[in-house]
Amino acid sequence: MFVEVCGQQGVQTLLLLWCLSLSAADLSWPCPQKCTCRQETLEINCSSKHLTNVPEGLPNNGKRLDLSGNRLKTLGRRQFYGMSKLEDLDLGENIISMIEVEAFQGLKNLKFLRIKNNRLKIIPVGVFSGLSNLRSLDLSKNEILVFLDYTFQEMGNLREMNAGENDLVFISQRAFVGLQSLQELIVDRSNLTSIPTEAFSQLQSLSKMRLRRLTISILPNNAFRRLHQLRTLQILQWPSLESLNSNSLIGLNLTTLVISNCNLSAVPYAALRHLGYLRYLDLSYNPITSIQGNLLGEMLRLQEFHLAGGSLLRIEPGAFRGLVNFRLLNVSSNRLTTLEESAFHSVGNLETLRLDRNPLTCDCRLLWVVRRRFRLNFNGRQPSCSSPELVRKREFRDFSDAELPIVFICKQPRIVDRQTQEASVDEGTNVQFECKADGYPQPSITWLSPHQTQIGSVGRIRVLANGSLELRCAQVQDSGTYLCTAANPAGNDSISASLQVRSFPRNYTSSYFSDDAWIETSLPPSTNSSAEVSNPYPFDAKTLVIATTMGFLSFLSSVAICFVFM
Repeated sequence: MFVEVCGQQGVQTLLLLWCLSLSAADLSWPCPQKCTCRQETLEINCSSKHLTNVPEGLPNNGKRLDLSGNRLKTLGRRQFYGMSKLEDLDLGENIISMIEVEAFQGLKNLKFLRIKNNRLKIIPVGVFSGLSNLRSLDLSKNEILVFLDYTFQEMGNLREMNAGENDLVFISQRAFVGLQSLQELIVDRSNLTSIPTEAFSQLQSLSKMRLRRLTISILPNNAFRRLHQLRTLQILQWPSLESLNSNSLIGLNLTTLVISNCNLSAVPYAALRHLGYLRYLDLSYNPITSIQGNLLGEMLRLQEFHLAGGSLLRIEPGAFRGLVNFRLLNVSSNRLTTLEESAFHSVGNLETLRLDRNPLTCDCRLLWVVRRRFRLNFNGRQPSCSSPELVRKREFRDFSDAELPIVFICKQPRIVDRQTQEASVDEGTNVQFECKADGYPQPSITWLSPHQTQIGSVGRIRVLANGSLELRCAQVQDSGTYLCTAANPAGNDSISASLQVRSFPRNYTSSYFSDDAWIETSLPPSTNSSAEVSNPYPFDAKTLVIATTMGFLSFLSSVAICFVFM
């Protein structure tokens, strides 16, 4: 009997306590007018309610407060004081232009703060006082002009900051002091004209940085010094960026580098050679015309290379030589006519290849690709032929194995006219040797000098666009045998040409070649060399008398003029 009574009293006590707790909870959750409150998740939603001020009577134990999409203009000192349990505060999409010092004082548990898309122009030092546990800060899409010294000094646990799409013109050297835990930084669409190297160097835990739409034309040496933890660097949409200094990325241990939508005309090999840990490289949408051979070999860990949407005309043999971990190449939307197997260290390691939207010539140089058409990953975008005309627009997957030896062929070069070319000329004469060849694909023509050096397309001795060799104003030292070679992937053919240059007699003409033309100076023959030695003056006695008389008359004339003016 006693047990039953005690049991009934215990149940009544529990019910009473439960009712009291509900009453207390209701009393501690007075939801402001125009807001929606959810006690079970401790969320207060005041979004898009046309509020001009922070509402009063906010629950002190709320964890999330959404004030976005209103008409808030100013945040006063200790605006949210008392909401010590608040973890997430959204002030985005307002018209806030002023935040007073210590506006967030008391929010010791706040982890996420969003103030994006407002009208802030300056952030006074001390605004973020009290936010020692903040993890993420979004200041994007404001009108901030400058970050002052020690603006973020009390935010020692901040991990992410988005300062993109502001009007930043200057970041003070000590602006980021105190951000010892910051790992990710975004600076987009600012008016910075140089890299704030000293400010960035304070962020020694930074692992990811994105810089987009800046107006910087060159990346200077030591631009990111002391950022030893930086692993991902993204440089995007810098239309003025034309080059990287050779030591601009020195000291970095990057694994991912993106320099996209800029104005680089060449792969910045000198700047990249320091990046021995790089795995992902993206240089897409730059006017780069070629990838040269044997210049990426120091990037031993490189796995992916992207250069889509560029101006690529050629990928040279050995371009990816030494890259034993290379897995992916994306060169889509360029001007490539072919991609030779010799460009790679080993095509057996290649897994993904993007060649689509290139004017590909389907011949023997691409046979290695089409043979792997069912094993290689083209990311759903099959390469297709632009020539020859019979297979134009056909995708690689459409070819049968029986067609490959018929379509993907090359014809060995053949020099058309093999008649021996010999020339014996006087010094100063212009000479031209012909070298025409046919083959498929069209052979390239090279000439070697008598000293076995390759002749270029500029200079006094040069190779013309049609393959001919031109020697302007031939000199005696040009004599010898020149070798023309026509080559394509199917082989080569060669022919030689002989030149003999006779020198002029020294007593008739003296000549030399300048950058503009061949200059000749005629001298009268001299039969008495001793007379030339005995007359050290370039004029005779008669000339001397005339010159002296003229000089004396000029002096008298000058004196007369002076007297007239006096």
